[in-house]
Amino acid sequence: MLRSKPLCDGFGTEVSGVDLSRRLTAAAFAELERLFFAAQLLVVRGQALTPETFAAFARRFGPAQPHVIDQFHHPADPDILILSNVRRDGQPTGLADAGSYFHTDYSYLDVPARATTLYSIEVPHAGGDTLFANQYAAYDDLPQAMKDRIAPLMAVHHYGNRNDQDEASRTAASQLSAEQKARMPVITHPVVRTHPVTARKALYAVSGSSFGIVGMPDDEARALLDELALHATQAKYVYRLQYGIGDVVVWDNASLLHSATLTAPDDPRTLWRITILEPTVPAAAVLAPTYAGTM
Repeated sequence: MLRSKPLCDGFGTEVSGVDLSRRLTAAAFAELERLFFAAQLLVVRGQALTPETFAAFARRFGPAQPHVIDQFHHPADPDILILSNVRRDGQPTGLADAGSYFHTDYSYLDVPARATTLYSIEVPHAGGDTLFANQYAAYDDLPQAMKDRIAPLMAVHHYGNRNDQDEASRTAASQLSAEQKARMPVITHPVVRTHPVTARKALYAVSGSSFGIVGMPDDEARALLDELALHATQAKYVYRLQYGIGDVVVWDNASLLHSATLTAPDDPRTLWRITILEPTVPAAAVLAPTYAGTM
């Protein structure tokens, strides 16, 4: 029987009583999806998945989008990105130090990401946690004058970390080849985004790939985005998730920022990741706008 308990005050839930290696019934997945949208962050501990069963589970949330860094796609399924600092015969087996700054996955794409799913395979002795920042709460707490100011604004996004563009840095965006860079567009998204399912407003990707604001001088836009990012990543909005082997994590990119924490390069860490885009078909129903933390 599917059970849940809160991870922290305000968002996040840990789910038990479910085996993701087997296809969930329609009713069981509907309940899991309801929890996902209500809690923003799902954790299912101690699973034993193959690439096939992991991908089958992830794709039930929507269409998967392979990462632009295609040299680390899983050989069994290109939708799976291998995140790993492990090297074999001197060569990397996956993408190391990915996303070590607050950001929103695929906010640099025209169709935003709905969910990111991670499957934890190898856990380091220290570090390797993920920080999540609740962007519903961050928006709700803004003064009304700031809400009015940013309501009509569109941010300019492209691949990268606006606060660290040194490609040799461990907190810059993962390095792309020239060909991969050529595939990355410059697009716009609202600074305040209404969630396509819950209809709640959240700050959207104010840290990470947002580099400017349409119609605003660069210095003014940067100052505003930095002010919003500083507000949005305060400790009161942040939860730190520690992984165990076999954990499956699913988070809502429309309402959370997240950041990986660094590990020692020789402390092995490996995860599989699949990122899901927003489906083109609207959700059938809008969910309740609050999360009580219980079933």
